[in-house]
Amino acid sequence: MTGYVRRRGKRSFELKFDVGADPVTGKRRIRYASFKGSKREAEIELARLVAQNAAGELIDPSKETVAEFIERWDRDWATVNVSAKTLERYRGIVKLYVVPHIGAMRMQKLRAVHLQELYAKLLRSGGKNGRTLSAASVCGAHRLLHRTFGHAATWGVVARNVATLVKPPPVPQTEIKILSEEQIGTVLRHLSGRSLRPIVSFLVGTGARRGEALALRWSDLDLDKALVRIERSLEQSKSGLRFKSPKTKNSRRNVSISPWLVAELRAHRLGQQKRRLSLGLGRAPEDSLVFARWDGSPRAPRGLSQKFALAMASLKIEGITLHSLRHTHVSQLIASGMDVLTTSRRIGHASPAITLSRYGHLFTNTDARAAEIMEAAFARMRTE
Repeated sequence: MTGYVRRRGKRSFELKFDVGADPVTGKRRIRYASFKGSKREAEIELARLVAQNAAGELIDPSKETVAEFIERWDRDWATVNVSAKTLERYRGIVKLYVVPHIGAMRMQKLRAVHLQELYAKLLRSGGKNGRTLSAASVCGAHRLLHRTFGHAATWGVVARNVATLVKPPPVPQTEIKILSEEQIGTVLRHLSGRSLRPIVSFLVGTGARRGEALALRWSDLDLDKALVRIERSLEQSKSGLRFKSPKTKNSRRNVSISPWLVAELRAHRLGQQKRRLSLGLGRAPEDSLVFARWDGSPRAPRGLSQKFALAMASLKIEGITLHSLRHTHVSQLIASGMDVLTTSRRIGHASPAITLSRYGHLFTNTDARAAEIMEAAFARMRTE
């Protein structure tokens, strides 16, 4: 092995190794690296660096640019740790908002001020054809850089994550659009007899996500017990459709459904079986999709959203998307007095804190009730 380990402290070492001759000058090149741990671990790290160099994969962290590091982060971490749809979104952000502005900068020379300048520039002219970019989009870029540079610090490429020193622009709160009870009835009547009707009924009645509904199989339903088991989701990206695990561990859940929805699903299953028999496809097996295309194949999530948008346009209901049905379900639960913990579990949020951050304004102010409870407690103390 062309290198050696030199102790610098109790658990710190300097790794020195030969990386070969310079192709221009022919002079021998030596690379140094710092390492914290035991001597044995330092020797293993040195062997790894030497092997990387021999394979032509060694990167000099002092010269690596932002674009080069993000490309490596994409290949070595993101590709194997995030979904295809998320990776697609990440790559779009990098291509549009990061590489054109700070991609050529060296990672070790990047400072908080550079990110602050980047965010300001994106807000002014980061949109299409030099138009302004929304604060929400800039925040999306910040979250990605925060995550990426966090790995850079962990991997020893930089001393610290500079994104932790910068605050993204505040995102204005937008009102959550929901359907009123009257509008729900109007929509369901309008969709009567169409394939969209049972899906809309299910989303309104359970608060499930679009992908969760489209991944549902008949074996996940126990209509006799009025129970639905959500265990997977359908994702659409440029590479096509794929089934995946739910968004979070809490997304894997049991959801109780109302007698009305049970009746809707029974009618839907009967109609589905009749249609298959008329087409000569035979009865649908238990593991077939609940909301499938005519031949049993999955429905594309984006196509479903587009069909729903057309239905809303024909009814002249503005600002309502397919995801609004989830918001509608949650608002109904909160209006009926359901507590935040139960609501959070039912809709599959990672924690009640997320539910509160999105829907906290819908919960009735019970501060006066709290005062009444304390008054009653102290009244009992005074009479004892």
